[in-house]
Amino acid sequence: MKKFALIGAAGYIAPRHMKAIKETGNLLVCGYDINDSVGIIDSLAPNSDFFTEFERFSDHIYTLKRSAETELDFISVCSPNYLHKAHIAAGLRMGCDVICEKPLVPSPDLLNELQLIEQETGQRIYNILQLRHHQAILELKQKVAREQREDKHEVELTYITSRGHWYMESWKGDPRKSFGIATNIGVHFFDMLHFVFGQLQKSVLHYANAYKAAGYLEYENARVPWFLSIDASDLPESVRGKQPTYRSIKCDGDEIEFSGGFTDLHTMSYQEILAGRGYGLEDARHCVATVNDIRDAIPEKAMAREAHPFLNKLV
Repeated sequence: MKKFALIGAAGYIAPRHMKAIKETGNLLVCGYDINDSVGIIDSLAPNSDFFTEFERFSDHIYTLKRSAETELDFISVCSPNYLHKAHIAAGLRMGCDVICEKPLVPSPDLLNELQLIEQETGQRIYNILQLRHHQAILELKQKVAREQREDKHEVELTYITSRGHWYMESWKGDPRKSFGIATNIGVHFFDMLHFVFGQLQKSVLHYANAYKAAGYLEYENARVPWFLSIDASDLPESVRGKQPTYRSIKCDGDEIEFSGGFTDLHTMSYQEILAGRGYGLEDARHCVATVNDIRDAIPEKAMAREAHPFLNKLV
């Protein structure tokens, strides 16, 4: 049984990590968050300690290190995006391997910094890249590899996840903290595209504001117009008023159905990490570089072939 601590215990994604720790037969020893809305701990790790000050949390972990029976093995990081690097570094220096939500960090330079800290501490960092474990995505990857066609696949990515007014008041609405829409809600899709279709060859940004972004990515084996939004008015008529989220990937005109199958992906990610097959810094580098380039790009007029269909409603 491995012993875990969790940073960001009150966050949206934290219960999936708590559930994964429990379902893999391990123990959540303590948690930390500046907010105290963490009642979910009672059902998943009722004996876990909890702290709202990082100083007390870190002091507790150093106390646990004094004995082989109590010292921690892993720290899971579910804090806001802009704190990931600092919390990962702290976890490594506490003598733990670290499992972190995406985006791991906003730039390749910070990945390099984390590599140095890995070397200094002898600990490892693992990134949650859960779409790589989704059965529909794995089947698509196998199909693409099997076909080995000369022309590129025509892919279309659309992700609209409606968010209320609270979003812009939270850290997620602050681009200094979330790094913007393309990073915050798109990074795992960009990782999935690389995972399935190979190295990125071209990236163009067509539109970006605080609520939505659109662009074009070209990979070794695919051309991908993409559209991301948190604006409910962007939902297609077919789902508006029926569901708050629309998630679509089309490959050569065929819809890839992956709206389900997300429930256990964090647990599967933890199983792979614990088995020594987790995704590390270099696995995350491609999607980190992709969102970093999108964030720095200046929007430009879309060529007809590269434009996402929803772009016409925006320009």
